[in-house]
Amino acid sequence: MIARSEGRLAQDRSYRAFDVDSVKEYVVGQEEVAERLGTAKPDEIRAREVGDGNLNLVFIVEGPNGAVVVKQALPYVRLVGDSWPLPLKRAYFEWNALTRQAAHQAHRLPRLFHFDALNALMVMEYLAPHIILRKELIAGKRFGHLAEHIGVFLAETLFHGSDLYLDTAKKKADMALFADNVELCAITENVVFTDPYFDAPLNRWTRPQMDGPARALQSDRAVKVGVQEMLCCFTTKSEALLHGDLHTGSVMVTATDTRIIDPEFAFYGPMGFDVGAFFANLFLAYFAQDGHESYPDERDTYGEWLLETAESVWSVFAERFARLWREERRGILYPRTLFEDVGDETGSTVGLHRFLGGVFEDAVGFAGAKMVRRLVGLAHVEDMESIGDPDRRAACEAKALLMGRELLVNRTTFGDIYGLSCLARAVRRERNLL
Repeated sequence: MIARSEGRLAQDRSYRAFDVDSVKEYVVGQEEVAERLGTAKPDEIRAREVGDGNLNLVFIVEGPNGAVVVKQALPYVRLVGDSWPLPLKRAYFEWNALTRQAAHQAHRLPRLFHFDALNALMVMEYLAPHIILRKELIAGKRFGHLAEHIGVFLAETLFHGSDLYLDTAKKKADMALFADNVELCAITENVVFTDPYFDAPLNRWTRPQMDGPARALQSDRAVKVGVQEMLCCFTTKSEALLHGDLHTGSVMVTATDTRIIDPEFAFYGPMGFDVGAFFANLFLAYFAQDGHESYPDERDTYGEWLLETAESVWSVFAERFARLWREERRGILYPRTLFEDVGDETGSTVGLHRFLGGVFEDAVGFAGAKMVRRLVGLAHVEDMESIGDPDRRAACEAKALLMGRELLVNRTTFGDIYGLSCLARAVRRERNLL
């Protein structure tokens, strides 16, 4: 049972941002949470703030019998400060996204214990010993289960959040609800699809080494047209409920388990956006390999594992999506009355393959946009930022930027996921890009 305050979030004068002391007082006042911690006494609780993201406060709160995570929205972009205000209601959309996705993939999400609309916070399962996937990739660790878990999660959540499955009235009501997540969609529209392609004030890159590639990108007509085509897709194609920010920092792993967190950017959009976002982060990790000196003898083999993981994510996704198409397709799209019910399974199969082809093409373009924004936009990735030598880092970034550009401009020319791997290998062999 999830304790929650009813109604949509509003910016409220009674809201307060917690700190490590006040959050302890708060959680012991929530009966169900206090029971999980094993105490209602604040002095028996430890709390620490661990948020390393761009937007929110995140506390780990530990008691005698257990621990929870408290995630609280701030009324501004934490990365920038109060000069960039944000509404607190984004916590409401995250809670709704988690509850909807849990209907089909609960074992891949943190359990929710409490939701507070007034203070824009959730209390959820403390995932231990899970570690953020990005940090594990930087450390050169492999996870044999990762591709299967992510591929299935994508297929299950995207299929079941679409008109292939949902009742029409339910889908439209949900679209209306998530359409109010305006400000977080606007962040994506600006920092992913617009700002990196002109001299936006918050853009940054490795200077002066990346000045040439960054300026060349901003004067590249083909790439600007390509990214605007992807923005058009992002804003007009309401295929399914998306996570909205599925990168390797939104995935936590152990040797046997995978969990997906932080869907506060959730909205109804193109399926390829979530798929492409995850691809982009695997490719960024791939190009960062030549910058890491901690395991130089394994750079090439680990890079191949990253490409193989991207290939397997798509293979698993397509296979599970096809199974759901055959077994659970009951929405208004591709109705069985037109195909299976009149003996035309071939027509259904043709529709499936054309549909998946469209998702893949979108994923390629979105992967390109996501790569570019992490190299010359506002928010970068630790995969690259952890490379201490700026010359070495810039060499990796220039190659990743070139691949991002190719994915945006030529997204219709890749026949399958293996074509993306071939491109990545070819670009990695390039010299003198700076």
